[in-house]
Amino acid sequence: MPRLPDLEAWALFAKVAETGSFARAAAEFGLSKATMSKAVGRLEARIGASLLNRTSRRLSLTDTGRRAAASAARILAEGEAVEAEAMSQSMAPCGLVRLAAPMSFGIAHVAPILPALLAAHPQISVDLHLGDELVDLVGGGFDVALRIAALADSSLRARRVCRIRRLLVAAPGYFARRGRPAHPRDLADHACLGYAYLPTPDRWRFVHASGEEAAVATHGPLRANNGDALLPMLRAGLGLAVQPEFLVWQDLAAGRLEEAMADWSMPPIALNVVTPPGGLRPARVAAVIEFLAGRLAAAPWARQDGA
Repeated sequence: MPRLPDLEAWALFAKVAETGSFARAAAEFGLSKATMSKAVGRLEARIGASLLNRTSRRLSLTDTGRRAAASAARILAEGEAVEAEAMSQSMAPCGLVRLAAPMSFGIAHVAPILPALLAAHPQISVDLHLGDELVDLVGGGFDVALRIAALADSSLRARRVCRIRRLLVAAPGYFARRGRPAHPRDLADHACLGYAYLPTPDRWRFVHASGEEAAVATHGPLRANNGDALLPMLRAGLGLAVQPEFLVWQDLAAGRLEEAMADWSMPPIALNVVTPPGGLRPARVAAVIEFLAGRLAAAPWARQDGA
């Protein structure tokens, strides 16, 4: 007769793979290191292959272990979600939520609303990871990520929060000295400040309100992997840049920056709440998603934009 899969052992292996340590995984589950090691040993005996390379100093995944780790992580996440869903009927959301967000957006718009989130859900705690790089939700052990992008098709679950406009901006003094571009081809003669995580950082693509498309190779004195790092150069009148509206809306309102080529736009992007694949979400994760979506959809730049 077919044997039932050893789901508990796979869940324990997932935590060992995530933490890279029997001791750390055991501590998270409140188990002994020997219990964790025996569980992984059972799996290896059952499948007839090693999941981990063990030395006196470190653990590393074998090829088989790497392939199995993502599926094992889903087993663990699904089990936690089923249990949390059942418990949520009689308990308030509680536990740790690992949240990833872009650096500038996270500092300006996520961190300020965390006090209200944690006041509304005092049994939830948040581990906030800020960075503009694209994080691996499953491999990194994240529950939720905020992504500002045109999302590619994937197995991740996504909820659109609001549109994010990207504006071509510079200081009034820059336009006074260098002129105001009217067409993307004009940018070839301008000091363009680049954002490293654009799909094509050295080639900016625009769409006109009429539907015309244009692309231009750009060059300039600075490229950065964070939009905030471009603001001093912009305010000093030393270049122009394409910036998300949430980063420059206050500078635009104060007259420190001005928009150019308003009838041209980069391909549309949006703020999205993204979670790993799977059917059920723990109550703590669902609570954080609902809070973030509700508060960020009503952010100041979004109200201006009407998104």
